Amino acid sequence: MFTPDPIPRPAGPPASSTPLRDYLNHARLGVDQGYAVLPRSLVEGMPLPWQQQLTHLLAEFHQVYAHLNWPVYRVVPSRHERLVDLDEDQLAEVGCLVEIDTDGELVYRERNGQRIENPEDKTVLVSCLDPIPKEHENANQSTPPRGFPVQNLGDGYSPAPAPRW
Repeated sequence: MFTPDPIPRPAGPPASSTPLRDYLNHARLGVDQGYAVLPRSLVEGMPLPWQQQLTHLLAEFHQVYAHLNWPVYRVVPSRHERLVDLDEDQLAEVGCLVEIDTDGELVYRERNGQRIENPEDKTVLVSCLDPIPKEHENANQSTPPRGFPVQNLGDGYSPAPAPRW
C-alpha cells in the first residue's frame, strides 16, 4: 500500500560509525587510552542472558584476531595519587627519587636524575589493593541488604517489619 506521506526520520543524532570508540572515549570504569578491562568476577556474576551475549561477542573477537601474536597481560589495580603524597616504596614503583637539597628542601627526581618541577601538581598512577570482589568472595558482604529500606514517617511511627516465613 502506497502512502504519499514522507518516511519519518529517526529522532536524535545520526548513528555513529565508531560507537565503541565514542562510548569508551568518555570517562568509564576500567578504561584507559589503550585498554578496556572487565573484572572477571563481575562478568561471571552478570545475569545469564548478558553472559551469553558477551560470550558470543568475545568468541567472534578472539576468532577474528587469533592470528595476532598476543602477549600475556598483567592487570594491576591502580589509582592516581599526587607525587608528594607517596611513600618511599610508591616513589620507587613510579621511578622517582626524593632527596633533601642543601637548603633542606625536598627535591623530586626522575629515575634518570632529571628534577621534577612542581611535584605538588604532578599525579602518577600507583598500584593499590583491588576493591573489586574476587570470584570466591561474597560480593554482597559489604552491600546493604536487598529490598526497600524502612522509611521513618517522621511521626514517631515506623512500619512494622515484614514477617519472616
